[in-house]
Amino acid sequence: MCSSDLVPVGPPGDLFPGSQCSVDSVASPMHSFSVRTPRRSAFVEITGQVQSYVQQAGVEQGVAVVFVPHTTAGITINENADPDVVHDLLLTLDRHFPKDAPGYRHAEGNSDSHIKASLMGSSCQVIVSGGRLVLGTWQGIYLCERSEEHTSELQSHSDLVCRLLL
Repeated sequence: MCSSDLVPVGPPGDLFPGSQCSVDSVASPMHSFSVRTPRRSAFVEITGQVQSYVQQAGVEQGVAVVFVPHTTAGITINENADPDVVHDLLLTLDRHFPKDAPGYRHAEGNSDSHIKASLMGSSCQVIVSGGRLVLGTWQGIYLCERSEEHTSELQSHSDLVCRLLL
């Protein structure tokens, strides 16, 4: 198994002799963009912005990593064809983790947002092939904002991190 958390310190080549992981590129561009959320709980589709960046960067093969550096926001991949799916996700998260549940101790009053963001995760990885994101027919990438309405900055890093040698 090859991990994107491994950072090579030497020249490109095998990370570990005998492993199935090699590094073809040790440096690639990083891009940030901002997304405005319309309300406290929102899923905003960002697939188009990520695809545009992949094309601008000229990445033909690799992995696009999308990361949001915010503790009450997350990134997920889910259905983008039927808006009722986003509605149902928001409804279920709010039912299971209500904003004002008794027992929360966090002074800012957004403990539910931190829990929901942790469940979503702060990043996702999407394979890039032929200069296009490899997603299912009905899949999209979403910023999941769980706290007050504001602008979140996302970072997208495209790089061929590892290759399985067959």
